[in-house]
Parts: sequence; C-alpha cells; structure tokens
Amino acid sequence: MYINLKLFFRAQYLSLFKTPFKLRRWAFVFFFTALYWVMWFLVAFGRMLDYVFYPGFRKQEVVEPVFIIAPPRSGTTLTQKLMALDDERLVHAKLYQTIFPAVCYQRLFDVIAAIDQRIGQPLAKIVSLAEKKFFGGWDDMHKLRLDQPEEDDGFFVYSFVTEAIYLLFPHVDELWEAGFPDALAPEDRRKLMGYYRSCLQRQLYANGPNKTLLSKATQSSGAVESLLEEFPDAKFITIIRHPYQSVASHVSVFYPVWCAHSPDIAKDGPESKSYARLAVKWFQHLYEFRSKVNPSQYYCIDYRDLTSDPKETLEKLYRHFDWTMSDSFRTKLTAATQREARYESKHQYTLEEFGLSKEWIEEELGPLLDHYSLAR
Repeated sequence: MYINLKLFFRAQYLSLFKTPFKLRRWAFVFFFTALYWVMWFLVAFGRMLDYVFYPGFRKQEVVEPVFIIAPPRSGTTLTQKLMALDDERLVHAKLYQTIFPAVCYQRLFDVIAAIDQRIGQPLAKIVSLAEKKFFGGWDDMHKLRLDQPEEDDGFFVYSFVTEAIYLLFPHVDELWEAGFPDALAPEDRRKLMGYYRSCLQRQLYANGPNKTLLSKATQSSGAVESLLEEFPDAKFITIIRHPYQSVASHVSVFYPVWCAHSPDIAKDGPESKSYARLAVKWFQHLYEFRSKVNPSQYYCIDYRDLTSDPKETLEKLYRHFDWTMSDSFRTKLTAATQREARYESKHQYTLEEFGLSKEWIEEELGPLLDHYSLAR
C-alpha cells in the first residue's frame, strides 16, 4: 500500500524539531502518529486479504468515473449528496468505506449490520450517539456521518498525500505536494494514482461493479492532471464559488484544529496565509485545467445556480453529459431540493479575520473573476 515516506518524515521533522517545543503539540503528534500507523497496518492487512478472498477486484474496470472537484466550501458536498440519489447509475463512497478501503472489511461490516438489524439495531443506536458526540460540532461546516456520502480524502490519508495532514502539520509551504499532488515527481504521481485506482476498484467491486463511480474530493483540485492521466475517459465536474467566501471558509475549517494542538497560532498568522495561498492555487489550477480536457468530459457549475435551484442545475449537468434522469431519481431529487431550500448555514467568516483581503484575491484571481462574472 503506497505511502509517501518523504512527506511523512518531513512533516515529523518540521513539527518536532523546526518548531519551538510545546509539550501539547508533541503529545498530539505522537498520539496521532501512533494511531496513523495502527490504522495503516490494519488497512494494509485487510487489503492483502482481498487478494486471497476477493481476487476478482483486480479485474474490476473503472470506466468513465465521475469526479466532483472544487476548492473546499464550494458546494461539492451538496452536489455529491444530490447525485448520489441516482443510485441506479452511480455508486459513491461512504465515510466508513474510505476509512476501511478493503473489500474484506466492507463485507465484514455488512454481516455485522445484518445481525444488528435482526436484534433491534442496538449497535446502530450506539454508533448514532457516538457520531453526534464526536462529529456533531462540525455539522454547520461539514456534516460527518459514517454511513453517508463522503469525499475520497480518506483513501489519500493513508498515502500521506492529502491536505488533511495540515490539520496536525500546518507547514503548508514545506509540505506543498501533500495538498498539490500534481507537483509530485512523475514516479510518485504514478504510484499515488495506482494506489487510488486500486481503492476505486475495490469500491466498485464491493458496491456496484456495473455502475459508474461517483467521487468527490476537494483536495484533488491540485491533482486533476494526474487524474486525467490515470483516467483519460473520466468526467470532471467542478464548481465555481466566489473566492471571497470560499477561501475564507476554507481556512476557517482548519483553524480551530490548529488551536487545539498549538494555541499560539494566530488567526491571521502565516499558517492561515499559506493555507489560503494553497486555496488560491487550486482555483488557478482548475481554471487552467479547462483547456486541457475535452469539453465533453468537463462541466462547471456556478455555485449561485446550485444554491438557488439545485434541481435545475443537475438537470443541465445531465443534459451536458447526455445522461437520462430516471423517474425514481427525479422524484428523489425534487424532495431533496425542497429540504435543501430550508437549510441555512450558521458558519460565519471573513477574509479579514485571517489577515487576507479582497484586493489580494483580485490580484491573484482577476482573470478568473472576470471569466465567471464574479463581482470585484
């Protein structure tokens, strides 16, 4: 199972030896490093068993996968949730499946769930209470539940090539490739994509071998070129939201975690600014990607359209890809759209509180703002 050890050891070195000593941060680093390796070996063991008990996954084709990719806080979660309702056509990853990307573990969980169902679902009730306790605080920013659609970031965590490592190691500039895989050396890119393909093969094999894979991964904003090389027939769905809101919201999600292990990190400090630079680079990278992919494989959603009329937005997307909406999907989509109309986020943020400015955004992303008619 692939892991980028260069990034792993660099992150450890930066956090333990190139940052002023803080017992609290060291405790966090040692605890999560130990947990990381326990999970890495556990998953690697399960994936090894797949070759013994489910060798057929190796022949599973990944045909025309659909990737939803945009900078965080741009509406990717809503888009994935609505498209996932089309379960006759598409198969998506749930959170627990990204944590345990092995067929044998998914089959084990299926057996446990079936037994739990027969005895009155006591385990499901316990899990639900645990989810509310440990994930409930994130509900206004990004609702997490083990059995709901989730992005593919869990797959990438085990490779250590993921922006998620910035939660514990906020050295964005020094660990740039973790959040921008297209900057990796060609050999590392091939290994990363090979590992990712094996995850998608297992996902399809276990949950819908004859369906089209639907993936959402915000961090893949920095990996679109690698994805196109590995999956040349893929379809790419991106979303444009005004960077004034998206970039600020992006940083606001990570800052509370930084405070937990490093209370000395200032809200408008260099960590926030370097993380914002990554977000801006993602915008630029996706903007340039438009000219590198066949237009028939690419569709850009305007966040304003998505939030004002999700149903019509998805209908336009389906027409672009020449897909037909089934009556069942259309009914579910209508009901979901009505529910979303009543949702109002309580998550508040501004660029200024993180030491950023609209002028900086305009300087970096002027052509993009003009192209999508986003007000300056």
